[in-house]
Amino acid sequence: MNAALSEDQLRVTSIPYTSANMVIFSGVPLRKNSYKTNSGKYYITIKAHPDAIPVQPTIGQHWSVKGTRLIEEMDTGDYVMQQHTYESPDQVECSLPETGEQLIRFIAKENKFKGIGESKARALWELLGKDFHSILINDTPESRKRLISVLSEESIKALFEGYAKYKNLAFCNWMSENKIPASVQQRLLKHHGEKSIDEIKANPYLLIGFGMSFEDVDLVAINRDLIFKVDEKDDRRLSAALEIAIRKEIDKGHTYTAQADLRPRLTKLLKDKELVSNAFQAGHDRAQYLLNPDTGNYHPTAQLLMENVVAKRLKTLANQCDLYDENANSAYCSAVKELPYELTKKQTEAITTCLDNAVSCITGGAGTGKTTVLRTALRSYHQMGFEIHAVALSGRAAMRLHESIGFVTSTIAKLLKNTPVEASTGKQKHLLVIDEASMIDLPTMYRLVNHIHPSVRIIFAGDPDQLPPIGCGKVLADIVLAETIANTTLDIVKRQEGTTGIPEYSKLINSGVVPEQLTTGSIYFHETDKKDIAEVCCELYQQSPENSRVMAPTKALVADINKFTQQAVNPNGKLLEFEMHGESYFQNLRLNDVILFTQNHYDKGIQNGSLGILTSVEFTSENYGEVTLDTGEKVEVTQSVLDCMELGYAITLHKAQGSQFPRIIIALKKGRIVDRAWLYTAITRAESEIHIIGSEYDLKNITEMPSNTHKRNSYLADLLL
Repeated sequence: MNAALSEDQLRVTSIPYTSANMVIFSGVPLRKNSYKTNSGKYYITIKAHPDAIPVQPTIGQHWSVKGTRLIEEMDTGDYVMQQHTYESPDQVECSLPETGEQLIRFIAKENKFKGIGESKARALWELLGKDFHSILINDTPESRKRLISVLSEESIKALFEGYAKYKNLAFCNWMSENKIPASVQQRLLKHHGEKSIDEIKANPYLLIGFGMSFEDVDLVAINRDLIFKVDEKDDRRLSAALEIAIRKEIDKGHTYTAQADLRPRLTKLLKDKELVSNAFQAGHDRAQYLLNPDTGNYHPTAQLLMENVVAKRLKTLANQCDLYDENANSAYCSAVKELPYELTKKQTEAITTCLDNAVSCITGGAGTGKTTVLRTALRSYHQMGFEIHAVALSGRAAMRLHESIGFVTSTIAKLLKNTPVEASTGKQKHLLVIDEASMIDLPTMYRLVNHIHPSVRIIFAGDPDQLPPIGCGKVLADIVLAETIANTTLDIVKRQEGTTGIPEYSKLINSGVVPEQLTTGSIYFHETDKKDIAEVCCELYQQSPENSRVMAPTKALVADINKFTQQAVNPNGKLLEFEMHGESYFQNLRLNDVILFTQNHYDKGIQNGSLGILTSVEFTSENYGEVTLDTGEKVEVTQSVLDCMELGYAITLHKAQGSQFPRIIIALKKGRIVDRAWLYTAITRAESEIHIIGSEYDLKNITEMPSNTHKRNSYLADLLL
């Protein structure tokens, strides 16, 4: 065994392993006599992080590698062969073959060039010769016409689509050499294309916006000042540091911040008080923020713009009031006649308020009758000739909304993908209904108001006391706080015999009052030691698997509960198998497991938080199996889908927001994110039965302590005044 600093060139012949953290690929040396071994034979293996290489390796590609080489002798049976392994090499580049035989072999082997075997590849070389790369780099009608004599239309399409991967190879190699991760490269190229390198040279700190950390860009920019001409006092660097500091505050949910909150983070990045002061000036000069002279608060330009646009639209609609006329009254009376019971005074007020105002809110906790009010208001609007656009943030919430109101519903994402809602000749009057509106963050609301015509009326429905949105802002809470938008807050009617008691229980928790009886009605409290919470959740899940979902505060606890539950309810299910580069791998997902999706794939009908059952693990050339979503839709398990699949017996509360389940099991474990709002939101996810697992001491502390969840800086309420 020997280690040395070396370099090699290879042609890729196998890719034994690919994952999110490691790529291993091997090949034969391109220059036969580049390194003489005892047997005269050796092969090269590269082990690297996917972000450290310019493109994903493919059989037939040419690569050069430089770094520490580990040489091992491998006994193949007939002879001893050497393996030269480069692990995390200093430099690794992919290059396109230039000569005839190498290029022919590359085209024939690269699976991106579908339908082009060796004979067609050879015909291409004979036709194009050294013009091969210059022809394929530009996909034009003229280029395609030149190829028609040797390739079919389908093969020509495959050739250009396959070559697109290599179009920016020189740029990628340059960026890899400068330690810019591959994931960042792809985002940059998508945005800036062939100008990417020029843009980096003009301002390397733009890389932060494409996913690099400030510290990593510093290493690229300052240590390579001959290329970038950047020093530590450069305004580009200082404004980038400020951008990072502001972004961290936005990530916490704030839409503005104070210098006192920004300064410590800037000090950590810049490590110099003078540079920190200069950073604020650089940010001001570049219009990264506006300073509020009255409060001293720093408002990031983008967030302030969004807040102003949203506030302007809502205020304009709010001025359109006193709309309840004879037509509205007739529609209201007709809709009420269809109800099997009489409305309460508050419910009547809520419906008439919706009909009287161009923008309004229906707020209240679980069991207050929001659904009844919404359904009646929408039927009234429908009778008045309005087209109803009912949306919710999650797929489950949209499905539940449809079941509740009877109108066609969709996710907000789907609405935003469709054509904008305009007042047309056919349909002059439109109403946008946003259910579970507490989940709507500022950027989403901004996109919505830009997607709909100013004449479109809006109804918000939700519970502002639930967890705020994941993104910045707290739109519904701000609307309610401002009191300039017509809002009716529904309250719980007297408890009736035979009801679950969940609305009353949740109201007490939300008010900071510990219920006298922790177990009451359909709510069951299980005193449990912290170390046993996961197992108890698993035991309770087994009592009614088809109706249950476990809510837990942390990913670690979710993982523990999922592990126990899978072992308990589905220990012998057939494992999901997938194949990669001719080798079989198994995922710890079994046939009939409950599945949670952790990323958006709108084209496949999947959202972050979608749930389903793994109903097939049959491996085909196209996919690895099938998941049946709880909406009834079926999703094929491809590689991209597989990457965002997890067990879903237990989920975090954020994944459950906007959804309800018949039976909820709450893993109550005190922690940073678990407060009164968290517990209240978890309880309101249940339709008919709740099990709380934890200690009475923790429940009491969580309930009585003031909630920190809603303490985020937001300027929308001020703008609505």
